[in-house]
Amino acid sequence: MVSKINGQIFSNMIIQGAQNLSNNAELVDSLNVYPVPDGDTGTNMNLTMTSGREAVESNVSHAIGALGQTFSKGLLMGARGNSGVILSQLFRGFCKYIEAFEEIDAAQFAKGLEAGVETAYKAIMKPVEGTILTVARDAAKAAVNIAQSTTDCIELMTQTIEAAKQSLDNTPNQLPVLKEVGVVDSGGKGLTLVYEGFLAALKGETIADNKESSKVDTENFVNDEHDFHGVINTEDIIYGYCTEMMVRFDKQKKPFDEQQFREDVSAFGDSLLVISDDEVVKVHVHTETPGEVFNYGQQYGELIKLKSENMREQHREVVRKEQQSTQQTPETVETAIVTISMGDGISELFKSMGATHVISGGQTMNPSTQDIVDVIEKSQCKRAIILPNNKNILMASEQAAEIVDAEVVVIPTRSIPQGISSLFNFDVSDSLADNKARMVEAIEMVTSGAITYAVRDTTIDDVEIKKDAFMGLKEDKIIASHPEQLDTIKALLTDMLDDDSEIVTMITGEDATDSVTEAVVEWLEENYEDVEIDQHEGQQPVYHYLFAVE
Repeated sequence: MVSKINGQIFSNMIIQGAQNLSNNAELVDSLNVYPVPDGDTGTNMNLTMTSGREAVESNVSHAIGALGQTFSKGLLMGARGNSGVILSQLFRGFCKYIEAFEEIDAAQFAKGLEAGVETAYKAIMKPVEGTILTVARDAAKAAVNIAQSTTDCIELMTQTIEAAKQSLDNTPNQLPVLKEVGVVDSGGKGLTLVYEGFLAALKGETIADNKESSKVDTENFVNDEHDFHGVINTEDIIYGYCTEMMVRFDKQKKPFDEQQFREDVSAFGDSLLVISDDEVVKVHVHTETPGEVFNYGQQYGELIKLKSENMREQHREVVRKEQQSTQQTPETVETAIVTISMGDGISELFKSMGATHVISGGQTMNPSTQDIVDVIEKSQCKRAIILPNNKNILMASEQAAEIVDAEVVVIPTRSIPQGISSLFNFDVSDSLADNKARMVEAIEMVTSGAITYAVRDTTIDDVEIKKDAFMGLKEDKIIASHPEQLDTIKALLTDMLDDDSEIVTMITGEDATDSVTEAVVEWLEENYEDVEIDQHEGQQPVYHYLFAVE
């Protein structure tokens, strides 16, 4: 039985909650409603919670109120994406309630959860039911009721989790799109995982880091952000291709012996990692011959996940950026225009239009509140305009605007095309208020579209989608999905264009092909002869093409 929770106990609860969420972040990502390759709820919640965990680990206090302040600040500054911001707000309210206490009992813990829900709901302009907010509210309500009949924090947490799970299971009944796709709310799942970690800590249990286990992670094997420390020349890289594969064993093929497998693959290069279970093996190796690695893997079964990246090219990019950073001094400005961008081409476009600071980010790589705050503070500006250019970066931008001393406005751009159109209407001689009004108005004149691919089979809004097929999205709605990319683009643009359309802006991504791009231009010229076509090389990942229609 645990009747009181002090700072040390709460610190362990935070650590175990963060670990449980980290272990299951990819599961949470997979619950994304749209089958796009950049579902990132789990990633954002994990990074946010990890920021809070790191804060308390470096400043443990016996008093729970003091520890809560540290935890809340860590979450606030590390918050990424809407799900991360909401998570930070839930615990902001909780920590505000407990800030005067040395320790709390079960009833006070329950009231803290209730206070967190109130804070989070107030922070959201238009709360939607069937989301993490609903799960948090239902769990807090149950906790307050349970606390009337028990003083045991373990029992309280156990029943609170049950209420959270029941609420989570009900989210598809509250949010029709969840039922249509057949998933529960991803944010609610993430919160439940945190609570389960809390319970483990109260029971004296430690949640192991899955990354250290032998269990095969079927989504991400190695986050291979290559460390080129000590590599001066690109030519010094002996094995140039970071290669990964996953093989599903086939009993009709070569029997798998991990030791022999490891010895054989080691002959292809270095930096070898091999992880296997009874069904699959995953391999990471740096090699000069990725094709031979893949061919070897096929001896054991079916290749179900492949990746090979040119590390020499990555090193050249690192060197180029380091050279740029040494040549440039931090830019200080009176008025900072901070824009979020994905792709070097898009970043250069924003700079050419007057952006003073560009933060690299987008889906799956949402900048944190701290990232945005740092840019504004280093600019030493008196005024700032933030263009998030992604609906999932909007809340972190708004939090950053509240923290810094400068006068800041956030233009609610939800896409790169909206950001471009909005920035085009910036006038340096006008006030922030006038600029915001004009830039927000410009957003409403733009229709945004994107082409990507599906990561699973599903049906959304009566559009049948097959894994690996191309998808055309108009704003946040899937308009079309076809095996052929050009057919998907035509269907998307047909929906986006009307008699009043004057300009189509096409931004090509890093996976766009010249043949498809030329075919799109030819089709537009034949079918929409009065529409002007404006092309840019954006080099953005994931989205092969971005479109704006004005």
